[in-house]
Amino acid sequence: MSEAQFEPRGCVLCLVECDDDGIIDSSLRALSFARFLGESSNAALVAAMVGTISAPMLATLSSYGVGEGYELVVDGVDAYAPLAWARAIRQLSESLGAQTVVAGGTERGNEVMAYIGATTSRPMVANCLRASWLGATTVGLSRQRWAGSLIEDAVLEGVPALLTVAFDGVTAEPASTTVSTTVREFHFSPSEDDLNVKVTEWIGRGGGVALADARVVVGGGRGVGSAEGFGPLDELAGLLGAAVGVSRAVTSAGWRPHAQQVGQTGTRISPDLYLACGISGATQHLAGCRSAKHVVTINTDPDAPFLSRADYAVVGDVSVIIPALVDAIKARKSGYVGPA
Repeated sequence: MSEAQFEPRGCVLCLVECDDDGIIDSSLRALSFARFLGESSNAALVAAMVGTISAPMLATLSSYGVGEGYELVVDGVDAYAPLAWARAIRQLSESLGAQTVVAGGTERGNEVMAYIGATTSRPMVANCLRASWLGATTVGLSRQRWAGSLIEDAVLEGVPALLTVAFDGVTAEPASTTVSTTVREFHFSPSEDDLNVKVTEWIGRGGGVALADARVVVGGGRGVGSAEGFGPLDELAGLLGAAVGVSRAVTSAGWRPHAQQVGQTGTRISPDLYLACGISGATQHLAGCRSAKHVVTINTDPDAPFLSRADYAVVGDVSVIIPALVDAIKARKSGYVGPA
């Protein structure tokens, strides 16, 4: 289906990302943000996804108030190609007459939106918390700066507005009423230059729970002691269905890969529970976990900064407490609850 077959109209277009479990949490936050923004100008909410929209994904889009969902078919792209994705989104947005294009504040979301801005000479505003249309071409918005330590209020002029949503600043909220979502295909044929950067192979791609989307995160810091010391933490994470996160000191020591780093220069997390083991709580690390709903720390230092941030703090040795916790969980799972 070519872009000429679409009737231009105002809308808020949201780029939706997914993984093996469906639409990722950051995209659900982006959809909520986009819906609220559309309501400020009576604009329809439209979603675009590279690939097929499955039945569970369609149900999710409907629950978030998406009236139309577009499956982007990008010729010659089996995985990820940022410029090709950007040009496809740009072409679709122009076809729809979109007044706003929104994406989650993920690595891909920020990269694709930056490419759209670069190819259209339009400013892209990242890490947005709130936005509303003040006029035909004017958006008022608030966004995070300096890892969330500063909130900036700004005005953006021009259409379309290009925005990404702060990972830890917007709540994913389904719409009050489920709508019927129509799914269409949109084909885009990229040029050779559009494919200069693309994913051709996944090497060492781990399984398990994605750190950014995990409901439970088991974190380890310098206090774990060594690379081998993470064995009990990995076992605990497996028992809890959790992801493992680490501090910058751990990645600097080469104990764990940077992909597991939580913090200002790593991944920002927003779990229901963050169990921080042997992490002192440097400002940069706290910036990455400020949206955790509940924090439990284990540290030998009673004056560690993280203890003042925690909901519960255990002063003790990680190498003793975590194996004991693992044993207790295993006993509970086996049905043994201790002596009568």
